[in-house]
Amino acid sequence: MTLSVQQRGSVFLVMALSLLLLGITLSFSGHDWQRVMQVGVGVCALVYGLSIPAGRLVDKPTAIGLALVFGLGLVSSLLAHQPLWALTEWALMITCGVIAAAFARLRRNGDQTLDQVLILFVLLLCLIKSLQYGYAGVLAFTSGEPTLDTDLLLSGFSNKRFYGQFQTFTLPLLALPLLLTGTSRLARGLVFALLCAWWLIAISGGTRGTWLGFGVAALVLAFLGAAGRRWLTWQLAALCGGLVLYGLLFTVLAPYLGLEIASLSKDRLTTSLSGREVIWWQAWDMIRERPWLGFGPMHFADIPNPIAAHPHQAILQWASEWGVPSALCVALLALRGGWATLRVIHRQGPSGAPQDLLRLCLFAALLGATVQAMVDGIIVMPYSQLWLALVVGWLMALHPWRTPVVEPMPLLRGAWQVSAVLSVALLVFVVYRDLPGATERSQHYSDVTKRQLQPRFWVQGVIAPHVR
Repeated sequence: MTLSVQQRGSVFLVMALSLLLLGITLSFSGHDWQRVMQVGVGVCALVYGLSIPAGRLVDKPTAIGLALVFGLGLVSSLLAHQPLWALTEWALMITCGVIAAAFARLRRNGDQTLDQVLILFVLLLCLIKSLQYGYAGVLAFTSGEPTLDTDLLLSGFSNKRFYGQFQTFTLPLLALPLLLTGTSRLARGLVFALLCAWWLIAISGGTRGTWLGFGVAALVLAFLGAAGRRWLTWQLAALCGGLVLYGLLFTVLAPYLGLEIASLSKDRLTTSLSGREVIWWQAWDMIRERPWLGFGPMHFADIPNPIAAHPHQAILQWASEWGVPSALCVALLALRGGWATLRVIHRQGPSGAPQDLLRLCLFAALLGATVQAMVDGIIVMPYSQLWLALVVGWLMALHPWRTPVVEPMPLLRGAWQVSAVLSVALLVFVVYRDLPGATERSQHYSDVTKRQLQPRFWVQGVIAPHVR
């Protein structure tokens, strides 16, 4: 029996969302597990994309720009110190594009029902994580231990910053049901309570990049008409609710029970770069040494340093590894896409239609993530890459073309399909090769170097041969 296009889309959606759910809810969830889940979503996206008729998602300038970026990346990879690792990163970025294209085509082939499903999925994910946080909190408050470390309440991620990255994408989207006129009073109250809890976790986690990204997004949306201001009002109200909950739990209840609190969020309210200046200078030195093609994708991790396997800054990372021309091209593509979305939001703002409100929330999520990528590894962490691809693909599908979109050049389309197949196949090979001994290699790295793990492709992300 042959499945219809809609049925194939439903199968892809169920599998992709199941993997996204399993990526952060299981007790052993972490960086390596999420990488495996990401490759799994990539396989599903590839199969789905090849099984349906090809459709145009971007205009010709964007297609040419992407071809230039990945063409330069391929050359940089082949010239790198470790070509296989460089090609792995190159393949990973192409796979993220495959996932974005799959979600875009899924929405283009469907209707607003998909929007509702995805928003309900976001609500479900945030509800599960909030319940896990609450359960961990109850155990911590009743354990009898004299000290309560708030970081231990955050589960599902290898680092609380990665949790914060996930919240950067989901905080803006959680407000959508509050903006829709058709939402019942009961549903509105439940969603607002969940948003307050989500803000409680964001405050508790203390990820400054999340706060910075949200702050910039909030500032921009305040100038995007009445809908943007309504979104901001709901978010500020929920933020106040989260602050009240945080105060009641950790500054009232905890002292009353005689508990000492470790890792309070106020302790992280500093202007310190937390060692980022060291890795930023390393990236800058790499750019000056090889400005045209960079050292090769992933090759910041080929030069050991005591802090991280990536520079925690998207522009510096791309320029040092892929080259300055590629970084400029990526920046121009991002600015062009962001400006096009901003113009649509400004033009459609007064309508208040569900699709326009959704576009507003997606834009806020993408803008917040982009800002956070200037100080954090949004483009490195597997779960963040997945959500970045999902949000970009979702926005691509919702974009209203004002002029007819012509079919892409056959050569570019063919090159993309071949690259997509080879990229996903390479990632499957890397997972098959590395996953069985990943835990032992991480422990060996910690024992030999006496350093904390530095995530990149795997949680132990340093690829320098003499320290692996």
